Amino acid sequence: MTVLDSETGLGHADIGLSEATARDYFALLKPRVMSLVVFTAFAGLFLAPGPINPVMGAIAILCIATGAGAAGALNMWYDSDIDAVMSRTARRPIPAGRVARQEALAFGIALSCFSVATLGLAVNWFAAGLLAFTILYYAVFYTMWLKRSTPQNIVI
Repeated sequence: MTVLDSETGLGHADIGLSEATARDYFALLKPRVMSLVVFTAFAGLFLAPGPINPVMGAIAILCIATGAGAAGALNMWYDSDIDAVMSRTARRPIPAGRVARQEALAFGIALSCFSVATLGLAVNWFAAGLLAFTILYYAVFYTMWLKRSTPQNIVI
């Protein structure tokens, strides 16, 4: 359920446990944005010098996709206040009340930790560090600062 804040007039999802479906959690991953990230990762593997172990490549792609989805979930968590007042985004899982804000935050953090740890343990820690930096950059620099305070809000 979407609740309007009496002071700001902005909507936000009720903080109780939600009735979210798998489809709602999938929407939190921003699959269209994630598909661009996965395409870029495939291109990087294809252009890499030397042979790539197919299993390691598949694990890397899955971890990168999961990390991109985690960043999307964190973005939707933070932006739920403005998403609730825009007609284009009001039907997203959090402002529509299908996923509670704290559930989206926990989901994003869990996916972030899982993707970075799995990439580090299965592939290498340098790649995992780059993935962690990318998630933090998108969630903090872009979502919390750039998107709300500069005209460069469509850079990513």
